[in-house]
Amino acid sequence: MGKMKAVRIHSYGGHEVLVLEEAPIPDIADDEVLIRVRAAAVNPVDWKVRAGFLQEMLSYRFPLILGWDVSGTVAKAGSGASGLREGDDVYALPDISRDGSYAEYVAVKAATVAPKPRSIDHVQAASVPLAGLTAWQSLFDAADLQGGQSVLIQAAAGGVGSFAVQFARWRGARVLGTASARNRDFLIDLGADEVIDYTRTPFEEVTGDLDVVLDAMGGRIQERSWQVLKKGGVLVSIVGPPDREKAAEYGVRGEGVFVQPSAAQLTSIAELIDGGQIRTNVTEVLTLAEAARAHELSETEHVRGKIVLKVD
Repeated sequence: MGKMKAVRIHSYGGHEVLVLEEAPIPDIADDEVLIRVRAAAVNPVDWKVRAGFLQEMLSYRFPLILGWDVSGTVAKAGSGASGLREGDDVYALPDISRDGSYAEYVAVKAATVAPKPRSIDHVQAASVPLAGLTAWQSLFDAADLQGGQSVLIQAAAGGVGSFAVQFARWRGARVLGTASARNRDFLIDLGADEVIDYTRTPFEEVTGDLDVVLDAMGGRIQERSWQVLKKGGVLVSIVGPPDREKAAEYGVRGEGVFVQPSAAQLTSIAELIDGGQIRTNVTEVLTLAEAARAHELSETEHVRGKIVLKVD
């Protein structure tokens, strides 16, 4: 078994537990592929795992490699990895319960891997899987958003939000988003019909009778979101299952989404990217050695778009 460079943690903690070191190149099962990582995106779930916030939901063995967004090249394909060959450019959401992509190589179930969008590079492609699939599954699987409906996307300029705005526009919905004033033009450009500056205007004062709310914040924001839905509407939360009693009280549905890998959905998203309907938005490109800096930026929760680690 060869060695690779990887960023690992040996215990839960702050940025200081992220260590760039040598690690074994992972073995693969028959139904897996080994991806030579070209880029890995950084998501809030990464630092939440690192800090130990998700211990009750996900149990890990140390040392652990973080990172669950990858774009790269197939280095080796298991005997059961049909349709994938060495040298294929691919992207994927790796299994969040095992070692991730802050490394030179990652093992991924072949069934969850899709061809990388042809029109963008690996850095841009790595920004797509986790946020793109979260937005897709929230709007289309959980909320069944249809053309002509209205949707409010909380934190619309973030990683998930910026994909959600574009998917909702593509589906033909009326798209409202909350964001700071500096992100207004960015969101209008992505297809938002209306942007509410949350620093100046409480969204519930200017919206109502909506079909869908996509909640990426939880807490008070989620509490305030129930009242802007019409009867029969849907509140979809990506930060934990919404309160069922509250949903019943307002005559709406509450759905929690924890993203699942899907090669079919990644293939659909790649087609939209290559067709020019969906744009990626990477604002910071760092190296594996700068993983701690990437976490520091992500933890501010004010990043527009995505942070990506480029792996040479």
